[in-house]
Amino acid sequence: MGARGWLACLVSLIGLSACAGSGSPTGMTGGSRSANVECAPFAREVSGIQLYGDAASWWDSASGRYQRTAEPGPGEVLVFRRSGRLPSGHVSVVSRLKSAREIIVTQANWVHGRIARSEPVIDVSPGNDWTAVRVWWEPSNALGTTIYPTFGFIAPRPPARSDVVAAN
Repeated sequence: MGARGWLACLVSLIGLSACAGSGSPTGMTGGSRSANVECAPFAREVSGIQLYGDAASWWDSASGRYQRTAEPGPGEVLVFRRSGRLPSGHVSVVSRLKSAREIIVTQANWVHGRIARSEPVIDVSPGNDWTAVRVWWEPSNALGTTIYPTFGFIAPRPPARSDVVAAN
């Protein structure tokens, strides 16, 4: 195989493993495997938030369309920033609040090709503002040691428009 063949193969593999926003989620049962499962389409389907593109782009795309917050709530989407380990970012859906600094999430593709339900995410940010988190790592059955930067949470409902609020 020539250099172009290897390059095409590498690009295909990166595309399959990315946490991108195209495609549709499959294998939506806890712990299941699917080569096509990606975090963004899965979060979109679970939360109802109609944003597209790489997971990290959701934060900016939500501006003016959905409420963005530093405080988690059930059904909201936690948006991870791009990083060396997450070149496209990541999104997880909050299932429930466990404490002020711990949430339980449902997410796709944190472990490649899997849907994960009821996994802890811990706020480790110095300001207690959810800008840095640690995430459960199922292969080791423990909380991961890596700290991931996040933007915050996107609520599935659009923000109230001042003209609509005033009219009501």
